[in-house]
Amino acid sequence: MKKIISINIFVLLLLLIIIEIIFGHWFKKDNFGIFMRSERNVKELITTEFNEKKYEFIYKRNFYAFRGDNFDASKVKIIFQGGSTGNQRFHPEDKTIVGQLNKFFNKDNIGQKIYNASTDGKSTKGYINDFIFWFPKIPNFKPSIFIFYIGINDSICCPDWAKHYEYKAADTLPKKIRDYIKNNSLIFGLATKVSNKFFPKVVRSYWGNSQKTKNFKFINYQDAKTNFSSRELNKKEKLIINAFKKRLITLDNHIQKNKIIPIFITQIRSDGLKDYLLYNINNELKSFSKKNDYDLIPLDEIINNINTKDFYDYFHTTPSGSKKIAEGIYPILKDIILEKTD
Repeated sequence: MKKIISINIFVLLLLLIIIEIIFGHWFKKDNFGIFMRSERNVKELITTEFNEKKYEFIYKRNFYAFRGDNFDASKVKIIFQGGSTGNQRFHPEDKTIVGQLNKFFNKDNIGQKIYNASTDGKSTKGYINDFIFWFPKIPNFKPSIFIFYIGINDSICCPDWAKHYEYKAADTLPKKIRDYIKNNSLIFGLATKVSNKFFPKVVRSYWGNSQKTKNFKFINYQDAKTNFSSRELNKKEKLIINAFKKRLITLDNHIQKNKIIPIFITQIRSDGLKDYLLYNINNELKSFSKKNDYDLIPLDEIINNINTKDFYDYFHTTPSGSKKIAEGIYPILKDIILEKTD
């Protein structure tokens, strides 16, 4: 009897191995390996509240790690690259900046869709890594336009937590092995689908406003230009700016190599451009874009109507703030897209 049980277990394991080899992703040229595991096949039931309005929705990241539903990679033409300010995990997808822009495209019958590659914590360092470790893993993936939302995360100097957001792989060998298995196993993939369908992770959050009305002051571009006219970068700030300039050069190498059309967008915080480093990061991005004849949308010069309900902390917009930013971006973006896709 024991011998029969042992034989059955052996046959079962052999069948599972054969099935995994045939139908899993182990030996496929473009399998994800150890990368992007935490961003792939995500489904979370999120309940959140902004400005006394509640939202309940499913936060999804698809098989290829993009926000939203699965898609035919060969049909993707426009990519949006951002950090948490572009991902907007606590927003329903249609309330994000990207979601709002797509609604405007649909309303104007533009016939284009932006696909959101934003992931939390990512700066230009993360954008560079995406061209090395993420996008080459997607078969038949040849987008022609990349929209780069740049500013806030590049103005923060090298926080320890950032490496896990910029480089989407685990640190230790056991975790790398774990992620390799999870990324490539057919059985684990099926289990994830079942879990996502019937037992999605539940996330509840409440967000107030970061600014008190009596203390709130939005510093627009002209105010910042005046305020900072006589100020010079200190040693630490120069290091941050120089590192940013080097990353832009590296990013440009990937732009050239992949023959894509870049569109750059500057950023603001809840207080506009009160932060000196963000002001300078934006100016460096403008200079870089001008030097290379790249399209740039100067959000920091466009947006002047921000109020206390538009951000829930110093960096992240509420749905109302996201809509204002999308409305500011859209007219310029629309003209660029129509010109580039004509």
